[in-house]
Amino acid sequence: MNSQSPWARPGRLLRAARAYPRRAPMTLVYMCLLLAGHAWISHGLSADRSAAVLGHVSTNLDNLQDHPLSALLGSALFFDGTLTDVASTEFVGTFITLWLGVCCFLARAEHRWGKPRAAAVFLGGHVAATLLTAAVIAVALRNGWYPADVRHALDYGVSYGAQTLLAIGTPALPRRARLPWVLFVLAWPLGGADWNGPLPDFTTVGHLIAATVGFALLAVPAFRRQPVRTTGLPSATADGGPHRATAADRMTPPATTAARQGPPAP
Repeated sequence: MNSQSPWARPGRLLRAARAYPRRAPMTLVYMCLLLAGHAWISHGLSADRSAAVLGHVSTNLDNLQDHPLSALLGSALFFDGTLTDVASTEFVGTFITLWLGVCCFLARAEHRWGKPRAAAVFLGGHVAATLLTAAVIAVALRNGWYPADVRHALDYGVSYGAQTLLAIGTPALPRRARLPWVLFVLAWPLGGADWNGPLPDFTTVGHLIAATVGFALLAVPAFRRQPVRTTGLPSATADGGPHRATAADRMTPPATTAARQGPPAP
């Protein structure tokens, strides 16, 4: 059967799903944790208790001044969105951040760079965007661009870290798709933005900052280059002839293979 046939795609998807726990175990555990946390907040607690938990982990100015560490880390344990109301714009945001950003792009980062670096990119984007957004909020409050109650607004979730991953994953796409993808990553947060004077709402600002962090990281060679795919398929040798990957090739450390090949096919 032709591998490009539409009939071959379900089989490829099934194989990818079966390989997912082996290729991205950290991402799988994190996804399960996020889904469990969502179920706990939505169905396991009373409305008052749920509001109290989310209020504690919210990364607003008051919490960042009072308990910054628990707010920054706790906010990354929940996602703000819906899994069931598929006709809503809220579901679109959930799909982009949770399913694309975390489930797909964090898994890709883990497989390509390893758990520590993938986690560092996600948490780094989450923390950097949160703190820089807090600085923007402080300036906006001084100039009267945001209402005073923004200081204790509810703000939590994985979307800033996911947005960073969406940006830094751009080289994994085919060359012709990269510019449209960059425009999409920058544009989708603006779709539902509310403008307050010269600034959009602070969550839109945060997503734009997170995307900027991800694109800026692409200037670092370790994130821009991709490791060689060692699938055992024929590849070119130095003299131009065909070469089949050997066991030694497949055991080459990622730090060495990363310098030998550009972005893989999607």
